[in-house]
Amino acid sequence: MRTLLVLAVFLVAAALAAPPNTKGLIINLDNGELCFISLQCKSSCCHRSSGTSLARCAPRSAETQKCSATSLYGTYYICPCEDGLKCDFDWSLGDSITNTNFGVCVDPNASKSVTN
Repeated sequence: MRTLLVLAVFLVAAALAAPPNTKGLIINLDNGELCFISLQCKSSCCHRSSGTSLARCAPRSAETQKCSATSLYGTYYICPCEDGLKCDFDWSLGDSITNTNFGVCVDPNASKSVTN
């Protein structure tokens, strides 16, 4: 009995010391994998092309691409911008509820001019 206990402790210690797997079943999903909400995706974008389609993880929008503001539902028809970019759109409550508040990704630092 003592041997089994020691073996179990070593197995648990080895499992905890092992590096985390980069691929998940429920979270940490790659682009193209089925998802329910954006928190599951590595890219932080769970995208669906229509209200009846299956949602899949997708890359976030790059500069000058169409983007969506943060969704109330956790899924997007158009992904939000990559890190460091801002989605420039006209905000309205109706568009937020219907998930149609789309804009264009812009670099917020590009419009600032440098003075000497």
